[in-house]
This record gives sequence, structure tokens and C-alpha cells, in this order.
Amino acid sequence: MNVMEHPVFRRFWYPVMPLSHLEAGPRRFVLLGEPLVLFLDADGVPAALEDRCCHRSAQLSLGDVCQGRVACPYHGWQYDRTGQCVHVPQMPDRDPGPKRRVRAFHCDTRYGYAWVALEDPIYRIPAIPEAGEPDFELIQEFYEEWKVAGLRVMENELDMAHPSYVHLGTFGSPEHLVARDAHIEEFDGGFHYTGRLGVTQAHHAQEDANERFLDCSWFAPFVCRLRINYADGGPAHVIVNCQVPIDHGRSQVVQFCLQQDDGGGFDREALLAFDRKVTLEDKHVLESTDPDMPLDPRGEKHMESDKPGLVIRRMMERLIDEHESVASV
Repeated sequence: MNVMEHPVFRRFWYPVMPLSHLEAGPRRFVLLGEPLVLFLDADGVPAALEDRCCHRSAQLSLGDVCQGRVACPYHGWQYDRTGQCVHVPQMPDRDPGPKRRVRAFHCDTRYGYAWVALEDPIYRIPAIPEAGEPDFELIQEFYEEWKVAGLRVMENELDMAHPSYVHLGTFGSPEHLVARDAHIEEFDGGFHYTGRLGVTQAHHAQEDANERFLDCSWFAPFVCRLRINYADGGPAHVIVNCQVPIDHGRSQVVQFCLQQDDGGGFDREALLAFDRKVTLEDKHVLESTDPDMPLDPRGEKHMESDKPGLVIRRMMERLIDEHESVASV
């Protein structure tokens, strides 16, 4: 499956840019092959426009922000968050008029990121319940480009058969090859997954063997929330992994976590180092996979523990069929 060939992927929210990156001025991001400029308006709210001035096509992301408007670096034309040109320095007393404008895109903020949808979104930005709980702290972890298809990463997040091979350097246990008591409950636009997996280390007691109680949610197409509790108690650790499709075979990896403080505090640096090592173990393998992930189950061979990934494929195939068939009528 190639995300560039399916218009439905333009109808989802993606966390394209940390808000902190916009504090120094406009920034460029390519989403599904669409060059964007992101900036903060006069109220400090992120906005997303096409990264191309309607005058002589210069990249707006090379310019500056003036009174909450992005200014072209070539001749200084200024655009508001709706894409309307509101000021031409060479014609200060003239209204630029409605024809001097660029395309604007849906843009919102959540979890410290500017989220963008290129067309009317099918679903809302995924709700992460722990983000509203006072005993959880949100921690930004990783923001980087990988040479991998987003669905490959989503499938990997819920594949409980790979830790005993890929993650032997962190938490994987060769004695626990699959999750126990795995259960999937679907909802509109995703599913809830629960299960148990034996591990060699835990986030809060990294030297001890333990068992993970998994409480996970997948949100179409590329957001996965994994809540990890341990058999011996201790604080919960929630990982939110998002894949932002740059184009076919390239994704921006956005990961943040929510760590529960049960009153004893926690070692932030050790936590980040542990999650980083796990992520790099995944990257080593995932960047070797074929970006043309077949949605048809007959395209690859499977085993029983692959069920979460097969549900992802089936639900994505259904979304593509439903929304693209309607668009073609």
C-alpha cells in the first residue's frame, strides 16, 4: 500500500511539528508530498499554509513572522492564518484582494504539537486519557525521520512476538514468545488491545524480571497508545507513537510518553534512555521492511500473534474503500 496513492490519508490529523520549533519563526514540513509552512499567529496558535507565495512562488518558510502573519522572504507579502494576503509592502494603501491568497489547511494543537489535516478530517485528534490525569507527566521523546512506512510501525507497536528477538538488549525475554490473554475490541476508527507479556526488565525496576500488563489503543491510521503496568505494581508508563507520512516509504516519527508519579518520583533521564534504546532496536529492523505493506492478508504469511496487525490492515482497507468509493461517485 502506497499512502501517496490514496486520497483518504489526507483526511486524518497528523502531529507534524513540535510547538517549541515554531517559537523562532516559520518552519517547513512536507506532509504526504504537500510542502507546508507552519507558524504561530498573533495569539500563539499554530497555522499551516502551502509553502509557496502566490506572487513568485518563493518558500514562505524562508521568511519571518510579522504580527502573527507569515511574510514572504522575496518581496515581503504577508499572509494570515487563512492564507489571505493582507499586506503588500510595495502597495501599502491598497487592499490585496481575495485573489492574492494561498491554500490553508486544518491546524490544531494537542500534546505539545501542531496537528494538521490536509482535508476535512474523518475523526478527531485521538484522545489520550492519561494526558488529563494529574499524576501523569507528559514528556516529549523523539521527533525524527525514518525510512519506513507508517503502517509497518503501527503493526510493530502491537506485535508482541518480536520483543523476544528484537528487544533482547532491553526488555525482551526468550522465555516469553507471545502475549497471553490477548484481546481486541474494535471501535469506529480503531481498536483497543489488552494482553500480558513476560519481560526481563521493567521501566521502574530495570534489573528485575517482570510481567507487563498491556492496555493499548490504535487510532487510524498512524497513532498508537501503549499503557504499560507491571505485575509487581509500580507506576504506569504510557508511550504514544505517531507516524507522520512524508511520502511513500518515509515517515516522521513522533513519540512522547506519559509517566505516572506514584509519589516516589522517577528518573527522567533513565526513562528516556531506556525508551530510546528500545526505539533504536525497532528502527534497525523496521527500516529494512518493504514499504509496500499489503492490506490483502494473502500478500504475506502470518501466524496467530499477528492478529492486531491483520485487524489494522482490514480496517484500513475498509476505510479506503468506503471513503474513496464515495469520493469517486
